Amino acid sequence: MEELWKLSAIELRGAYSEGRLRPSTVLEEVLMRAEAVDPVLNIFATRDFEGARQAARESDARYAAKAPAGALDGIPVTIKDNIPVKGLRCAWGSKLYLDQIAEADELPVARMRRQGAVILGKTNVSEFTLGRGNVDTLAFGTTRNPWNTELTSGSSTGGGAVAAASGVGPIALGTDGGGSIRRPAGYNNLVGLKPSVGRVARCDSLPAILHDFEVVGPLARSVDDVALALSAIEGPDPRDRSSFGFAHGNLQETIRPLRILYVPQLADMPVETQIATSCAAAATNLVSLGHEVEVGTAPFDVALFEKHWPLVSSSGLAWLLRETDWQDRIGQAYVSMIERGRSLSAIDYVDTLDAYRLIYRQIVSCFETYDLIMTPTSGAMPWSAREFGPPYHRAFTGFVNVTGLPAVSIPAEPSEDLPIGFQLVAPFGQDWPLLSMAKSYETAFPWARRRPNLG
Repeated sequence: MEELWKLSAIELRGAYSEGRLRPSTVLEEVLMRAEAVDPVLNIFATRDFEGARQAARESDARYAAKAPAGALDGIPVTIKDNIPVKGLRCAWGSKLYLDQIAEADELPVARMRRQGAVILGKTNVSEFTLGRGNVDTLAFGTTRNPWNTELTSGSSTGGGAVAAASGVGPIALGTDGGGSIRRPAGYNNLVGLKPSVGRVARCDSLPAILHDFEVVGPLARSVDDVALALSAIEGPDPRDRSSFGFAHGNLQETIRPLRILYVPQLADMPVETQIATSCAAAATNLVSLGHEVEVGTAPFDVALFEKHWPLVSSSGLAWLLRETDWQDRIGQAYVSMIERGRSLSAIDYVDTLDAYRLIYRQIVSCFETYDLIMTPTSGAMPWSAREFGPPYHRAFTGFVNVTGLPAVSIPAEPSEDLPIGFQLVAPFGQDWPLLSMAKSYETAFPWARRRPNLG
């Protein structure tokens, strides 16, 4: 048998059910793995290893009684440090909140816990989850890419992506407000799902500084594990009105031939050669699976999107810190964001929301012709872990957030052992058909056995 920390959530669930493994045995190997790699990678903002041991012992007892709590029972998971976990610090990557202890689990965490998930702790995030391509904070230092520790893991779910990629739990729970699940997934050979707005109901969250653009979603090494996590956290809740109308779904075994619009570049924003080559090969792979792929341009007004993109985050951060003594206590990059947010008016904000409604209608028109939109996940290969990314690195992800659509980052062929991802975007609510498409691609062009060389 493989080292236990290498096993997927699906493999662990089967081994637990058949009595071949116990959750507490697996957990100890995962914790040993964490102790070995965390000093180099800087995964955790807050550990809860003793809490995980108690949860694993309780899971042992349920399996012994043949009464597991749910599909995630005994599965080690990590939670991004902007998602509250009861009793644990929720610092949001900032020195401002080092003493903030969550009084309740955010709803997706509560749902995972009810299913018996074993929570290892909180993973590092970019400050306020407003990263510019890396996780490097005054509060917690630099999180590094396991494929090359000199390079970025992506932002802002960088800690969670590194955990899943390096074997510290097969599933990471993150958030995506502008690409924060998908880009780290792309840089770490993972599947990362940004669900439709409302698919995963939210309650007991941190303050919403990104309107409704930010959603909770999973990252994992395989589509099956992402699907397992999504099944656990999706569904309506009366405290989140955007969640109504979303029923539980599942993967489909058969995928009909689809028509896909491949957008290799947005306007004049660069795409680095390795990414362009790898994503073009992925488009060819989709054709080999029987799909029709047509190369085209962005089906929305890119200039309009770029004009308004910084406004919501700047306004949200200025609002969040309006009565806070933040001087000399936050990253320097956020000072100008706050100043810009303070200078904006309510008219600017409403104008931005109206622009995004127009962009949504433009993309809906595209879906009258195409079933999916394909793009690279990022425009840039990973760069130094201590530096911000080039502006074009985030070109392909934000439009998905402002329109509320579902999207998934799927591993493409790597370049010089560095992972590359491509993105598929589906119509609103079509999260499960989207994941089914990703599963079909994974079956034909598997990636899960690629692992970083960390020993």
